[in-house]
Order: sequence, then C-alpha cells, then structure tokens
Amino acid sequence: MVACDVYRPAAVDQLSVLAEQIGVQIFKEPENKNPVQIALNAISFAKSNSFDVVIIDTAGRTSVDEEMMQEIEDIKNAAKPTETLFVVDSMTGQDAVNTAAAFNERIDFDGVALTKLDGDTRGGAALSVKYSVGKPIKFVSSGEKLETLDVFYPERMSQRILGMGDIVSFVEKAQEQFDEKEAERLERKIKKNKFDFNDFLGQLHQIKKMGDIKSLMNMIPGMSKMTKEIDIDDKAFLKVESMIQSMTPKERSNPELLNMSRKKRIALGSGKSLHEINMFIKQFDNMRKMMHMMSKGKGMERFMQSMPNAGKRN
Repeated sequence: MVACDVYRPAAVDQLSVLAEQIGVQIFKEPENKNPVQIALNAISFAKSNSFDVVIIDTAGRTSVDEEMMQEIEDIKNAAKPTETLFVVDSMTGQDAVNTAAAFNERIDFDGVALTKLDGDTRGGAALSVKYSVGKPIKFVSSGEKLETLDVFYPERMSQRILGMGDIVSFVEKAQEQFDEKEAERLERKIKKNKFDFNDFLGQLHQIKKMGDIKSLMNMIPGMSKMTKEIDIDDKAFLKVESMIQSMTPKERSNPELLNMSRKKRIALGSGKSLHEINMFIKQFDNMRKMMHMMSKGKGMERFMQSMPNAGKRN
C-alpha cells in the first residue's frame, strides 16, 4: 500500500508521520504544484514497486469552492480510482450534509467516511448524509486516533443513538487486543498474588489501543447517559504511566519494596506529589488483593467479608 497527498505541503508532513506509525509507504513531491500529476506519479510509483493499493488524499476545505471542485474532478478523471470516499467531519452538522451533497453532485463518490462521530450527539449527521446523497456510510471514527476508525454498522449506530450502547463493537475491540497466552500468564500471576506494575502497565497499553475511554464506555448499555455528566480524560493514563516509569525495574516487579524513601524518589521523578504516589499504590494494592481473591474459590464471598463493616446493619 502507498499513500499520496496532493498539493498540501503541511498535510504531507502529517501524512508522513501517520504512514510511519502504521507501516505504509508514502509518495510525496513537495515541489510539484500540479495535484493531477502528483496523483499519476504516485500510481506509477506504486506499479513500479509492486504495491497493490494506492490511497490518494486530496486537498480538504472548510467550504465548497469552484477551484477545489475542479481540482478533485480533474484528479478523479485522470486517476480513475476504484473507489472514491468523501470524508467529512460530523461536528460540522448541517454543513457536513450540504458539503456531501455538493461533492456527490460533482464527482459522484461511492461512499462516506464520518470522522469525530459521537453516537449520542452526532448520530443525526450519519442519518442526514445518507438520506441526502443516497450513498452508504462505510467508515466512522469517534476520535483523532487511528484506532477509533471502524466499519460503519447502521444497526449499531441506532442502538447508540437510543442509548442502548454497542456491546458487539466493544467485544470486537477487546478481542482484537486479546492475547490468549498473555491472559494465561496473567491468570497464573494473579492466583499467586504476583501481579505487578509491569503487568498493570501492559494492561493500560492494551486498553489505550482499543480507543479513548469515553467512546468505549458509550458502547456499554446504560453507560452513555453517565458519560454525558462526567468528564473522562484519557490523560489520566499518562499520570499513572509516569509514576510507574519512574520506578526501577526491580520496584516494578516487586511492589512490596516501595518504602517511603523510594516513594519520595518516584514522586520527584514523575513530577507528582507524595500524596498522589501513596494514593496510586494503595489503589493498586487493593486492586491486586481483589483480583487475587476473585481468582480463588468463593472469591466474591471472601472479598465481601474483607470489606470494612461487612455484614453489619445500621
């Protein structure tokens, strides 16, 4: 696969970073001001290097103008793409619908990709675009990261709009990151109460690969209403990561080593307060104890008995 961005020097730099992240070759000619020629040269480059897919990223605009329309029409006529997708920011609301209609009238695209799509507040954009242009929505993205890009499923979108969540997508995302051997390794460590900070950090990375937390919570039935009322910041992960990464390898593998002097050093290294370090370690200890109890027989009963005031009535 090779990606090509025509006539946008700044965007070429962004595409170069993205291509490197996902392992895709990029074709660029920053000095060439002819978008049609750049597209044709990209196709020739792909053929000569045995690439089977070429993605041509055309110039985007915040509003429709004749110059842009003519440019895209010329590129399509010259490159003769197998499929043409119209990418629209769903945050623009009605403007997204109007722009989609204008583009479809001019170049007759094959489908739509909606970005920054929130199932509860912007689902109307998906329905309106489909109704206005009569073309299928093929891909949707709920955020800025590549991991949020997914195939569009109408029935799942309707469930999100109705506040019913999308548990199927949630499970699919989890399965994509599931490693059976790793799960078995963690299970053995949990049963021995040996779950450590390295394991915890690994699980955080797995969750981050699934997408942003708020989007994931919206997929769970009944959670969408709750997420409207709370601010969920994915940067909280960075705070935890900085604490763990400020530990020595020995400390990460042996949480019980963390005495006061070590905690002070970790606080200094991570830029966090000693109180924050203590709170995190306490939460980690409680989580580890709970997982250990749950991994044993009658785990829930033992866990409840260990809670303060368990069994007492007011």
